[in-house]
Amino acid sequence: MKLLHVIQSVNPKHGGPIEGVRQQAREHILNETIVEIASLDSVDDIFLAFPNTPVYPCKSTFLDNIFPVTLFKWLKFYHADYDAILFNGIWGFHLLAGWLALRKTSTPYYVFPHGMLDPWFKKTYPFKHLKKSLIWPWAIFPVLRGAEALLFTCEQEKLLARESFWPYDFNEIVIDYGTEGIPLPKKDYTQEFYKNHPQLECKQIFLFLGRVHPKKGPDLLIKAIALLQKEGYWNFDKMSLVMAGPAEGPYARRLIYLAKKLGVTDSIYWTGMITGNQKWGAYQASDVFILPSHQENFGISVAEALSCSLPVLISSKINIFAEIKKDGAGLVELDSVQGTAKLFRRWLALDQSQKAATRRAAKDCFDRRYHISNTVNSIDSALSNAIIKKGTK
Repeated sequence: MKLLHVIQSVNPKHGGPIEGVRQQAREHILNETIVEIASLDSVDDIFLAFPNTPVYPCKSTFLDNIFPVTLFKWLKFYHADYDAILFNGIWGFHLLAGWLALRKTSTPYYVFPHGMLDPWFKKTYPFKHLKKSLIWPWAIFPVLRGAEALLFTCEQEKLLARESFWPYDFNEIVIDYGTEGIPLPKKDYTQEFYKNHPQLECKQIFLFLGRVHPKKGPDLLIKAIALLQKEGYWNFDKMSLVMAGPAEGPYARRLIYLAKKLGVTDSIYWTGMITGNQKWGAYQASDVFILPSHQENFGISVAEALSCSLPVLISSKINIFAEIKKDGAGLVELDSVQGTAKLFRRWLALDQSQKAATRRAAKDCFDRRYHISNTVNSIDSALSNAIIKKGTK
């Protein structure tokens, strides 16, 4: 089987979707499935190194900044080489260009919304939603309607997607989404993390790892720590909130100012973006992972933490919260300052045996639910019927 993923960019700073594609490609090799990627990056981009996975950058002229003509032409020429095409994300012109290229062909295509149909965006950015509503009926709905299916990463994402736009009438499939997890669970990666951040070696670490973005609620963490400090729960000499992720731009600067204003600057440690062994070392060095997101269709970093036997403190707006709660792999509260503070309090109130039990439950939860092998098998199963139909034509 040969699959093509189409995505806006393969730059890892864009978050979970491209990391998911990259990991699926590696796992698919074990099933003798070929995976390739087409993106709207230019050939000069430095993010195109994917071992054993060809990446075709389809941005070659100035016109591609207006509409991806190169991608359209590329798909028209090469689509028949693939058994199925998977589009990642719905609000980029890559999807419309793909539909125009494929609509009169027999090549089946699928769409991963990756949480982009969540009603949180409708409530939080009403003006943007109005603009999207105007283009939905003619530029998005027919494209999604022509897909073999919309692929959702969990049941909750599927249900929420129905609340954002009208009309809405698609074939929906929920797949078992997941991630590779820590490469060698028994290996100690902590020294690779401490080597770069020695100030943290004797700290109790509460880890936030991901994009520093308003959607993920990093401001709630800072405000919650200020509240806990006043209540006497937080000891900045012994505890540290580690913010691991790209922290450039005005929003990050506002967070740094907020921490200074609330008097908790010494309690927060900014690492910037970390990857590879240093990332795994951060998970292993932490006492707990925390993510109070306002919206998260899945949460790759949540699954990665679980793979490291690291319990997760998450909001009820992360769509896999029910499974985390059911498995005892972490704690769940509302995405508010009080809810976030309660996550800290509840975790600090646990004794060592309770924490150890939660760590065991975290690893078990990952192994049963969120390993990448489950994802690949689930995708193969979802695509098989369409691929068989294509082969009979």
